[in-house]
Amino acid sequence: MKCYTYIEEVNEEKVLIYAKERTKLIDEIESLVESVNVDLTGIFNDEIIKIDINDVSCFISENNKIFALINDKKYQIKQRLYQIEEMNLASFIKINQSCLANKKKIKKFESTIGGSLRVVFKNGYIDYISRREVKNVKQRMGL
Repeated sequence: MKCYTYIEEVNEEKVLIYAKERTKLIDEIESLVESVNVDLTGIFNDEIIKIDINDVSCFISENNKIFALINDKKYQIKQRLYQIEEMNLASFIKINQSCLANKKKIKKFESTIGGSLRVVFKNGYIDYISRREVKNVKQRMGL
């Protein structure tokens, strides 16, 4: 893979990738570029912090509030779930109506007796993939 950098003050910054097929390296590059442009702040116990998108396991909706799960803490954020989804973050997948999961933070998928798929995150959080999203999740995960 070759890399070229052009410094021009008149053009907006952008990254173009020409490839024969999608690889993990391309996913990493996209994720890195996207994380630079994302500006999120979270609130936990009256403490306001800047959130690094790469540290987030998933974004969840509970009681009409949106939380970013980082390790074992839930940071409330001001954005709505659809606004985060519209950012088109390469490393995040919609797994159900109330959860956007970070592909890098998923530990495993498990089948349940009822036939649904359970997602287990590296931080121990567990959620389920809705039937509507199974095909999309499998495709995005390369399954």
